Amino acid sequence: MVVIAFLAIGIITVGGCKKSFLNPPVQGALPASQLYTNATGAAQGINAIYAELGAWASTAFPALAIESMGGDEVQKGSTPGDSPNMGVYHTFTQTGAESGFDDTFWDGQYASISLCNQAIDSIPKINMDATLKARYVAEAKFVRAYNYFRLARAYGDVPLRLHYPKTAADFNIPRTPRAQIYAQVEQDLTDAAAVLPSTYSGLDIGRATKGAALALHAKVAMYETPTNTGKWTDVLTYTNAVISSGVYSLFPDFEKSFREQNENNQEEIFEVQNANTASNPLASTSQFSQVQGVAPTYGWGFNIPTGALVAAFEPGDPRLNATILFAGSSSAEGDAIPALGNGHVDSMYNYKSYVPFSDPILNGNPGAGQDVRVIRYSEVLLMNAEANNNLGNTAAALTALEMVRARARNGNSSVLPKVTTTDKTQLQLAIWHERQVELAMESDRFFDVIRQGRAPALFGNRHFVAGKNELQPIPASEILLSGGLLKQNPGYPN
Repeated sequence: MVVIAFLAIGIITVGGCKKSFLNPPVQGALPASQLYTNATGAAQGINAIYAELGAWASTAFPALAIESMGGDEVQKGSTPGDSPNMGVYHTFTQTGAESGFDDTFWDGQYASISLCNQAIDSIPKINMDATLKARYVAEAKFVRAYNYFRLARAYGDVPLRLHYPKTAADFNIPRTPRAQIYAQVEQDLTDAAAVLPSTYSGLDIGRATKGAALALHAKVAMYETPTNTGKWTDVLTYTNAVISSGVYSLFPDFEKSFREQNENNQEEIFEVQNANTASNPLASTSQFSQVQGVAPTYGWGFNIPTGALVAAFEPGDPRLNATILFAGSSSAEGDAIPALGNGHVDSMYNYKSYVPFSDPILNGNPGAGQDVRVIRYSEVLLMNAEANNNLGNTAAALTALEMVRARARNGNSSVLPKVTTTDKTQLQLAIWHERQVELAMESDRFFDVIRQGRAPALFGNRHFVAGKNELQPIPASEILLSGGLLKQNPGYPN
């Protein structure tokens, strides 16, 4: 695994960009022992943590393969011979030896964790403003929790490292049970929520907030419910806290909420900040939008929607045409989406990652400024609905569910009728369906179906094997590097 000994430094710039704390100039390297000596160094270290969130490993091919390809809402896309290893994650034929995917995603999460650990270990020793010091540590704990959540959700048991390694023995450690990983994630989020502010202003908008920690805590608890149904009480507690905070509300226009000009709006609880800045084009590095973009005009055409996703939308649901760009049509922003050609299999594209073709390409990466939505207020409402339903609070569940559907309805009373069933099982299915269409193409579908216990039924036609494919294989390269200390997940070749 990657353990970073040097931090990429991002100096805070001025010039009016809302994401300037993420705009690194030419990358330098500085040992943590030299960086974390004063408040300026602490700020640079925390900014490096945020910048790392948008890296290729965490937002592009590796992340899409590990977190999206297994769902029934996507397929590989592009041409059949283009990056075929991306497709094995859709057919559940991955082995852990696919270079550039499992290994890169794994390394990317641990690279981010390493940055967080250095900050958490070092910043408390700095003589600086106590409030800002505590906030920086809380931000690092939030990001570390997010990294470990992603790892545990994908791989199950993973090595748990909470401090920067100091001896050779610290580098090679065994896997820790998933339950303990989740317990540490929850502790980090509890710590973060106790310190982080509810909102930011100016150039700090986009940093982790109290609401982000609470919302992610609810999501973590929800993914623990298959083995601990008592966690539904926690899901309800944390989602109620976010709702009652008064900080968040649903953005009126579903489609427009995903456009660059509306990033960090009142619905966005946490999103990975990506920059496309003319004053610093070298910061325009994100390929999240590019790899999913309209091919060959403005992207590569990977991670494309399926017919199963189209069929999941109810008749007249406006979210269909706000989630999927259809080849041969036009976007709401006026871009003509080309019909099939050049050997591409794409007939649909992810609208949520789309950036208008007029957006400047500053560093060779179309759509570099498109943020990655991590958790939205609509998901908090749906988690609240699911928790209430599981706890027997039917009226409250229906109320939260209706808020999401009402926004999607956008004033058209002839579509998306209110869900009125009071049957617990039927309401559960309705909430699950709402998650499918509301959060489509946001890399949650595969994990949701696993959590719901429906994978054999929904994924079986793609060679899903129960007891194996709920988890990704541990990267073969990591097992080799560990000298066999890391053991492979069941069903995969050692």
